[in-house]
Amino acid sequence: MIALSSPTNAEPRATLGVVIVNYQTPELTLRCVASMLEHGIARAQDIVVVDNDSPDRSGVRLAAELPEGVVIILSRRNGGFGAGVNIGVDALQTDLALILNPDTYFERNNMHVIRRMFDESPKLGVAGLKLVNPDGSLQYSARRFYSLPDIVARRTMLGKLGPMRRLERSHLLTRKWRQQPFEADWVMGTGFIVRRSAFEQVGRMDEGYFLYFEEVDLCARMWIDGWRVVAVPEVELVHEHQRSSAAGLLSRSGKTHLRSMARFFAKFGVPWMQRPSRARMAAALARWQAQQRDGASSGPVTEPQHGG
Repeated sequence: MIALSSPTNAEPRATLGVVIVNYQTPELTLRCVASMLEHGIARAQDIVVVDNDSPDRSGVRLAAELPEGVVIILSRRNGGFGAGVNIGVDALQTDLALILNPDTYFERNNMHVIRRMFDESPKLGVAGLKLVNPDGSLQYSARRFYSLPDIVARRTMLGKLGPMRRLERSHLLTRKWRQQPFEADWVMGTGFIVRRSAFEQVGRMDEGYFLYFEEVDLCARMWIDGWRVVAVPEVELVHEHQRSSAAGLLSRSGKTHLRSMARFFAKFGVPWMQRPSRARMAAALARWQAQQRDGASSGPVTEPQHGG
């Protein structure tokens, strides 16, 4: 268990900036920004909204309607979620970057808890927020790395069977949320904070993913390079959750999810029956990187005019 710091009135040293990647969701983005300013999560000038070439011209609307001081970047191409995050982080001047989906908002400000954790834990790379539904119920946003049985439990009807349900609960770390901050293999990209120096060291977001698995990949590289990934139950973020990747394997989002999963396993190894060790994942990543240097690239996962 990771202990919280002692209460103090001192302002945390680590400065916080925010990146929101917008794609045709201007109302949600405006609400998200408004909630941060209302609760003092970040200063307006430390909030960056990246519009991923939205065809509905919502980027133009955001440029006109965002509060004064908020930075808006209109990308000329939709390179995917990870590419949008990289653009946004480049525009920040802060120690930490809070990455948010537009369909999130804050109802209170406990951000000092995480900022102090970054102050006091020099090897803390990523901290995930506690995601809740609008009714307050929990979304399990910290996970273990996948094994093949985990995928079966999450993606097929077999997941409704007793043994598979227990396996899914283990994958979702359901019992961990009863305690203080805890380590997780990865946290959901819907709402997390990353130390910018660690972000740069591990190679930023892999833009070979268009959507899905970018955060799993980032957290895997964090662990491999000696950084820690934790989830912080004390800091809540409301998420109007729509699990589009579960719409069906043959849907557009389902196919994108499968392609992203395939890229992740190409980089870090196929997990088969047991969850992979970090040492095994590091060895697989080293082999994959050597293949890229030799020109055997698996290429990016592309999905024109979708998501972001």
